[in-house]
Amino acid sequence: MRVLLVEDDDRLSEGVVMGLTAAGFAVDRVEDGEGAEAALAVTSFDVVVLDLGLPDVDGLELVRRWRGRSIAVPVLILTARDGVQDRVAGLDGGADDYLPKPFAMPELVARVRALMRRPGGALGLAITCGDLTFDTVGRETRVGGRLVALGRRETALLEVLLRRQGRVVPKDSAEAAVYGFDDAASANTLEVLVHRLRKRLEGAGSAVRIHTLRGLGYLLDGGEGVDGGA
Repeated sequence: MRVLLVEDDDRLSEGVVMGLTAAGFAVDRVEDGEGAEAALAVTSFDVVVLDLGLPDVDGLELVRRWRGRSIAVPVLILTARDGVQDRVAGLDGGADDYLPKPFAMPELVARVRALMRRPGGALGLAITCGDLTFDTVGRETRVGGRLVALGRRETALLEVLLRRQGRVVPKDSAEAAVYGFDDAASANTLEVLVHRLRKRLEGAGSAVRIHTLRGLGYLLDGGEGVDGGA
């Protein structure tokens, strides 16, 4: 799933991006409020990790603006302001979670996952479809109880399809969930990834199918079959 990191500290950002990417998220980083506004205007994110001390605007003001415009993306504030009143102001201002600096990377990852498990954000610790089960914490995929080895991007693609199973996932939405702004993706990169994921699942003996609905996108089902594509 896709995370927007809004942080102007290069060293800290590098560590956060590495940690979240290793945990299976596609991460985009911007350095200020202007960049955050631009990113949210063109891309759908599952969580925003936001520093309050930005060079052009206070992060809390950004949250207030977003909530005023009914932008409901979950926001995790990441800041050195660790007083009780600071935390209260952040949560009352529209943030969903608050993590003071310094912090442990595993805790940040766990908090991001927890935000995605809230209603409207995700489906829980484990997602099932037919004979397939995906552990959202361990990032493990099993077919009939047997572990299936998947790459990071294969896992990210499977997760977005599972979270929207039974519904069409447009191609651009799938790309946005798997690839960050800085990832080099050619015109057929996603198609190659879908093909590879299909082969992995078929090789594991799964009845789950990924259907290509031409002109629409992709749809995951538990093996019942869907008309309209491969």
